[in-house]
Amino acid sequence: MGDIEQVIIVGSGPAGYTAALYTARANLRPLVFEGWQWGGLLQQTTDVENYPGFPAGIMGPELMQQMRDQAERFGARYVTENVTRIEPATAPGEPHTVYVDDEAHRAYTVILAMGAEHKKLGVPGEEELGGRGVSYCATCDAAFFKDRATIIVGGGDSAMEEAIFLAKFSSKVVIVHRRDEFRASKIMLERARETANIEFMTPYVVEEFLAGDNGQLDRAVLRNLDTAETTELPMHGAFIAVGHEPQSEVVRGIVDVDPSGYVLVDGRSTRTNVPGIFAAGDLVDHTYRQAVTAAGSGCQAALDAEWYLRDNPAVPTPPSLEGEGDLAEREWGATLIDREPQRGVTRSV
Repeated sequence: MGDIEQVIIVGSGPAGYTAALYTARANLRPLVFEGWQWGGLLQQTTDVENYPGFPAGIMGPELMQQMRDQAERFGARYVTENVTRIEPATAPGEPHTVYVDDEAHRAYTVILAMGAEHKKLGVPGEEELGGRGVSYCATCDAAFFKDRATIIVGGGDSAMEEAIFLAKFSSKVVIVHRRDEFRASKIMLERARETANIEFMTPYVVEEFLAGDNGQLDRAVLRNLDTAETTELPMHGAFIAVGHEPQSEVVRGIVDVDPSGYVLVDGRSTRTNVPGIFAAGDLVDHTYRQAVTAAGSGCQAALDAEWYLRDNPAVPTPPSLEGEGDLAEREWGATLIDREPQRGVTRSV
């Protein structure tokens, strides 16, 4: 079974790679099971223009590669495999066990960063036209549909927000929803209705996406749920906004999750109900779901794991974490050494 790791990270993307970076810089040599589809949803994104530090923007896959390389530079180790099972420790201070098929790896701490996937409609043409007109992120891809007709499928706040953003680029946006009533908040629905180039089609569902002669999305077959009549709606882009599915299957029944499958954590920390197991990123966040918030959450998970290893008397303290003082203070000690605490509080920056 091999040596016991200090930290195993399950998943990648901004949360997983940031957790890897921080734990690697703490000399914990994290073992990262990044999965076959490493990099998360940003691997499916083109231009990323809202991640700080890149004034000209950056391609999603390039951003993920840079994050991955940065953590690797400090000692993160990667296994491009999917974790198939996790067994929590049976006693305080004992290691958790992470499996890839029958291969077992033990660690005192585990950081879960498997993220969430876009829910799909499951209709013909959706998979085939992915990246050729069918998208799941208007914020990411709206600029590709300037002065073109598009639709949004969904009825919640996310759908309204995506439609309003998309309307800044598209000539016309049609919101397709299966009911006359919407789950969206009143204010978001009113904003969408007040946008001149947004229209509504209810109660309709998408039956099929169809390509044109150029292989790109050309139209969708819609069915009226009241009359069962179908109609073809011409378009160049279709954005699916029917929610997300947290990728928590491997830990359900092990850590607490909410009814939607998002992993529950303790307050503003990343601690789950199982000591030594932490969760970060879109796996816990059903509100913001941004790359920058996921990265921040990964940083928190790394620090929570470090504090657990340092302060838990049942776990052997790693040599790199031995000593007194706050971890954040030690991390930035060189910049704070000449500062005196104010009112008994030492602040890190």
